[in-house]
Amino acid sequence: MLLLSLTLSLVFLGSSWGCGVPAIKPALSFSQRIVNGENAVPGSWPWQVSLQDSSGFHFCGGSLISQSWVVTAAHCNVSPGRHFVVLGEYDRSSSAEPVQVLSISRAITHPNWNPTTMNNDLTLLKLASPAQYTTRISPVCLASSNEVLTAGLTCVTTGWGRLSGVGNVTPARLQGGSGASSCQGDSGGPLVCQKGNTWVLIGVVSWGTSDCNVRAPAMYTRVSKFSTWINQVIAYN
Repeated sequence: MLLLSLTLSLVFLGSSWGCGVPAIKPALSFSQRIVNGENAVPGSWPWQVSLQDSSGFHFCGGSLISQSWVVTAAHCNVSPGRHFVVLGEYDRSSSAEPVQVLSISRAITHPNWNPTTMNNDLTLLKLASPAQYTTRISPVCLASSNEVLTAGLTCVTTGWGRLSGVGNVTPARLQGGSGASSCQGDSGGPLVCQKGNTWVLIGVVSWGTSDCNVRAPAMYTRVSKFSTWINQVIAYN
């Protein structure tokens, strides 16, 4: 798995117990891969999800936010019955990792998702059976609706997307950069920011330039704008 470290100048929340604290401490050195990112410490981003088809092909990322729910991007077009959530994975070339492969019972896309503008690019996945928390599998904290990001926060995006590879920023989007970038295959994955020892899900990888240009910003769905909808979906499903 690869990660990208960003410093954002943009609003922050508090976090709740039981989320956002990896049992295995991440190492942040701000250098290579994920298009100028770096290799992650195995198990240090325990909410990271790999979305795969029945052949094991990884097509998108996601974030575990509870034992039964995953957040990803709407444009990933996840289909229950055809696609699976894989938790606890690090090295996708290894068959020896203690991963959990879980079926999806429901995929609930934001009602205002617009594939033309990429606005409201968010889908919630309900797992057919609960995830079992381990040192390598645990949830991330969800940004609150009144979240504020302060200048100088450490923010990271993770995924297994390509190492190489236009639109407008809206109130429901974040832009991150520059010098490193998420790329194809990272879609739906997390942008998390650190407050103290806690990591909070701030953004969901949405889109960027077709060539994954590190000099152009990557775009993220701003989680705080959708936290009320997320909580309502979870409460009623």
